[in-house]
Amino acid sequence: MTYKVTRLIDPTYQLAECPTWDDRTGRLLWTDIQGRTIQSMDWATKSITSWQFENEVGSFGLADDGRLVVSVWDKVILFDPERGERSVLAEIETDLPQTRLNDGKVGPDGAFWVGTMDTSDPREPIGGFYRVDAGGDVWQIRDGLKVSNGLAWSPDGTLMYHSDSSPGWIEAYVFDPATGALGAKMLFAQQKDETGRPDGATVDAEGNYWSAGVSAGVLNCFSPDGELKRAIPMPCPKPTMPCFCGPDLDQLVVTSLKASPETDDGVSGGVYLVEGHGTKGLPAARFRTGAI
Repeated sequence: MTYKVTRLIDPTYQLAECPTWDDRTGRLLWTDIQGRTIQSMDWATKSITSWQFENEVGSFGLADDGRLVVSVWDKVILFDPERGERSVLAEIETDLPQTRLNDGKVGPDGAFWVGTMDTSDPREPIGGFYRVDAGGDVWQIRDGLKVSNGLAWSPDGTLMYHSDSSPGWIEAYVFDPATGALGAKMLFAQQKDETGRPDGATVDAEGNYWSAGVSAGVLNCFSPDGELKRAIPMPCPKPTMPCFCGPDLDQLVVTSLKASPETDDGVSGGVYLVEGHGTKGLPAARFRTGAI
């Protein structure tokens, strides 16, 4: 395949992450984690709206009532973009000031799945991975993580993918899309610095797992059985997460980060469009708010 990678928009961000397609509004959303904002771009006009938060925004998901479920450092909140209203749903790892909420997505079960990362240098395995429901109940799925990342689900919702960026493993869990119950866990892939340690991810309609290889400047595509099918070189050295978007879910965008606030290489921190991939994505699941 021949790929073409171009800049989607002009602005540069310190740490662009969590690109998410909202099919109801025709908008692409993403975070600038260190900028403490969520960005929202009208796909047709490319006009951008942004919302500011009081701390770093690790991730977010769409809710069934039009709100967003957002991870802000150690809190999961519900945010109404129309009214600006915010309410705290849950607090996670408040006893660990050096960790913050990182990669998170809404699962097929309607819950928000989110992990934490150690912000210290060097990183220690003190982070965790959690499930948060509309009632604010929090279940810890696992501990001992350095940088929880790579969340995605198979097209039928029966497999959940999850990674730890620092050691570079990607795991797959048997998943019940109705209840969120987890079954057997297996190693899906193991990545190294030179092949691209796993950052954010998505799954296409054919079940391939697309992973941003943050340490190698590549976008990796794995088959459903864990075989590396292709590694697409990116113009930016540190891609962070892919997302299928557009009205037909046939457009592929990738966010990226700057190595430091001083980085000004003209490519780091951009949002990119990848053409020539030949596949489509899946609609984003929505957080089930119930009556709250």
